[in-house]
Amino acid sequence: MPAIFEALPGIEVPVGSISSGLAQMWDQTASEGRPAPEGEYAKAIQVNLVLHLGFGTSPEDAVSQFDTAVRFSRRYPSRVVVLCPVADETKAHDMRAKVYGECSIGKTRDDTRCCEFVMLSYPLSARAYLESQVSICLSTDLPIYYWVNKFTDASRLVDYRYLLTTAKRVLVDSAFPPTNAGGYPFPVPEIVRDLAYARLLLARRSIGQFLGRYPVGVLAPGLRSIRLAHGARVQAEAVVLLSWLKERVAACGADSETVEIVAGDPAAPGAFSVSFAYDDHRFFSWRADLDLGHAVFEADLGSGRNSLTTPISLLSPENALSEAMFF
Repeated sequence: MPAIFEALPGIEVPVGSISSGLAQMWDQTASEGRPAPEGEYAKAIQVNLVLHLGFGTSPEDAVSQFDTAVRFSRRYPSRVVVLCPVADETKAHDMRAKVYGECSIGKTRDDTRCCEFVMLSYPLSARAYLESQVSICLSTDLPIYYWVNKFTDASRLVDYRYLLTTAKRVLVDSAFPPTNAGGYPFPVPEIVRDLAYARLLLARRSIGQFLGRYPVGVLAPGLRSIRLAHGARVQAEAVVLLSWLKERVAACGADSETVEIVAGDPAAPGAFSVSFAYDDHRFFSWRADLDLGHAVFEADLGSGRNSLTTPISLLSPENALSEAMFF
């Protein structure tokens, strides 16, 4: 994975001089007339984020996730440590480090927000020293969030128990490897968050608000089945939506086993459909297409037919990241 470390921006510095490297970087930025921290408050870091790029990460994907972290940091000033393991031990040497930083203007001209990145490339033979190096790079007295990206096998996570147990949140994405992460016995499962679930916030909110108009006594009795179909591109989101529907149905007193999921229409890769079938004339239907950007509700739950069209989208990657981290 050396190509990933090389693909990321930043200035290479000695691993033992990361702090001074960051200071020199900001001095150089200021001398070139670019935005740089001008005081303690401009540089006030709010969050520690560790982005761990697994062996399934391509250089292009690494840059994409890096850019997501940068956009996130413009809202929540962050110290981000990006871990880049090296798979080929025959070509690996000692740890290498890069530093990167940028400042942006917030809601007012006086609101300057800065982020700092430390990229660490390490051979697996140096893994035993990784925790101590990461702890040195992070800002003290701030929560740690651990984002796992495209591990080829969830069993490799066992080597990073320190991060799995000290983090306030562990972030995974069920749309990408490790595909077996859902069955991995995380040491603190209650802190694990799925980015696919976070991306669906607007869809979950929209369905919840529409059905929330009706009393539970109307929604649950006589519910025979719930059918959820999905397009090929949103399989992970469909699995998450299915789980959420089961929880909501059970909370209303209906049988959550009535929910089923089926393959979607390949002609609509970004589409969902949810339908409720009852043992009488009642029905509920929700059809959404992320590519078209709209969803259609149709229902008759005993008080007459009701139709509604609403916009639909997934959260942006940086907003999904903040949703998974803080909510």
